[in-house]
Amino acid sequence: MQRDYYEILAVPRTAGEDDIKRAYRKLAMQYHPDRNPGNAEAEQKFKEAAEAYDVLRDPEKRARYDRFGHTGVQGGGAGGFGSAEDIFTHFSDIFGDLFGFSTASRGPRAMAGADLRYNLDISFRQAAKGDEITLSLPKRVTCKDCGGSGADKDSKVETCRRCNGAGQIRRSQGFFQLVVPCDACRGEGRIITRPCPRCKGEGVVAEVRELVVRVPAGVDTGTRLRVRGEGEPGIHGGPPGDLYVVLTVEPDRRFQREGQNLLCTLEIGFTQAALGHKTEVSGLDGELPLEIPKGIQSGTLLRIPGEGLPYPGQSRRGDLLAEIKVLTPTRLSDKQIELLREFQKAGEEKPLEKVKRAAKKIKKAMGID
Repeated sequence: MQRDYYEILAVPRTAGEDDIKRAYRKLAMQYHPDRNPGNAEAEQKFKEAAEAYDVLRDPEKRARYDRFGHTGVQGGGAGGFGSAEDIFTHFSDIFGDLFGFSTASRGPRAMAGADLRYNLDISFRQAAKGDEITLSLPKRVTCKDCGGSGADKDSKVETCRRCNGAGQIRRSQGFFQLVVPCDACRGEGRIITRPCPRCKGEGVVAEVRELVVRVPAGVDTGTRLRVRGEGEPGIHGGPPGDLYVVLTVEPDRRFQREGQNLLCTLEIGFTQAALGHKTEVSGLDGELPLEIPKGIQSGTLLRIPGEGLPYPGQSRRGDLLAEIKVLTPTRLSDKQIELLREFQKAGEEKPLEKVKRAAKKIKKAMGID
């Protein structure tokens, strides 16, 4: 039976990205093969920690794991790592500054590009109905003139003699061997005799790219939309990072949002509240019929099912809640005042007095004293 990933890294389920990274680094150093030669148990724990980190560091994998457990990330963890070498390569951001690994002789390894974040403000209507939005993004892209090599097409690229193309050199420090970037080639493992004139040897150039982002219906402030491959370009042939579009939804003057439910206020007169009333209330797609029951009180919520916001990626919707506000008139005619006083008097009259008054009227009509 597979162990819980949070238990493996000894972090709470609420742990942040930095806490997870620190916990993994600690275990990686403890069970690193160079510190435990020939220890199969340590190697297994090393791979187990890598699998846990691979899932919990990725927001999407972590969300699936939190909801469905190991079933939700089958095939997505680090269980496919055949050796420690595979783990070193996969997590080069973790191991790049730790004590020496046998990967140093391989030369500069491919590294994924950095992820980017873009903050996007959208209207309430766009959040409710969904939309496709075109973004103009300044970003670094691979130089087309040199294909990302950084060298002029007719120039010569030489292997660095100091590190023999590894891009790294080893320095012994007591028990450990420290691997640091080569200072001669700045970790590139090669030296460019004539840089590309367009990118100045960087291999990347700044451009403004247009990108269409699809906003699902029903999103809320804080929603992150992941656009794969639209982050920073990779290094040494590595894959590009991803773009995360973080949404902020502008408030609406008609509706107050409570999750996927919408709350609005409906003002009615006190006679409508007392006698009942058929009216309409504004919804997302137009006017909706609403029946006001007799004797309704101010502050009562009337629910219209399925007229709220959609749940992103689902067919179901929230509800529309109409909060009743009974208005009291401030200006009355003499006739209205008279009728209200009669209404008040009738409400205050005792039942026996009503019977006596009715009997008196009957006797008078029949001519009986």
